Amino acid sequence: MITIQKASYAYRANQTVLEDVNLRFQSGHIYGLLGENGAGKTTLLKSLAGLVFPKSGTIDVLGYQPHRRRPDFLADTFMIPEDVELPDLLIERYVALYACFYPKFDLELFFWLLETFEVPRAARMEQLSFGQRKKVLIAFGLATKTRLILMDEPTNGLDIPSKSQFRKVMASELTEERCFIISTHQVRDLDQLIDQLVILAKQRVLLAASIAEISQSLAFKVIPRAVPEVLYMEETIQGIHAILPNKQQEDTKMDMELFFKGILLAKDQLISLLHTNQTINDEQYI
Repeated sequence: MITIQKASYAYRANQTVLEDVNLRFQSGHIYGLLGENGAGKTTLLKSLAGLVFPKSGTIDVLGYQPHRRRPDFLADTFMIPEDVELPDLLIERYVALYACFYPKFDLELFFWLLETFEVPRAARMEQLSFGQRKKVLIAFGLATKTRLILMDEPTNGLDIPSKSQFRKVMASELTEERCFIISTHQVRDLDQLIDQLVILAKQRVLLAASIAEISQSLAFKVIPRAVPEVLYMEETIQGIHAILPNKQQEDTKMDMELFFKGILLAKDQLISLLHTNQTINDEQYI
């Protein structure tokens, strides 16, 4: 579905944002795109949408070069930015104006999602809170039925019940033909949703692996005291939350936030234990 080969980005000559990125994304998956501020997450999403262009390398999305912005490509791709700016229109008027650009748009699904998100369909955009406007755009994006959905911090502005609703509708709308890529700092909002993980650090791809691969290689436990086998740990009032080698092939629940912190601070130990052929700066296939 998506192939990125040796892509690099720079907004100015001396400000490289991403360098030598090699990734493949497949349909039928929800990808989590993680990284610290400035790691290049938003730039990567914008490049897939054709909003920014690499200074070198190639990108193929759905058989198109995104920067050409061909109508067929735009009709099958939808991006939800972190900052939502919508025109001051009635929601129904907004749909009437913009749904026509997406041949597979499902109006019934859109209004069902609004109801699920508890957003009144007769409201004007200016009457809605930031979180409600974001829900409108999420509902619209999912209703386009595009094969590729890109989301930048989609849970920002959502309250706890809305985040739960978001996870449910995302899972229900994923099909074998669709691919969702979600950039976020709110790791715990998505740890039950995503099945593939991409981590960016220092302008490069640090890791690309499936949750299943990570869980097969690593065990996530709360332990009473530190032991030599611990790869990374954090002390809490509940005990020591630790990542250990999964020598016994135990079925433990992955702590994505703990793993993200650990991969930044103890990357060599963690990556060496993952059952993949992926290493830093090598081509990433997921």
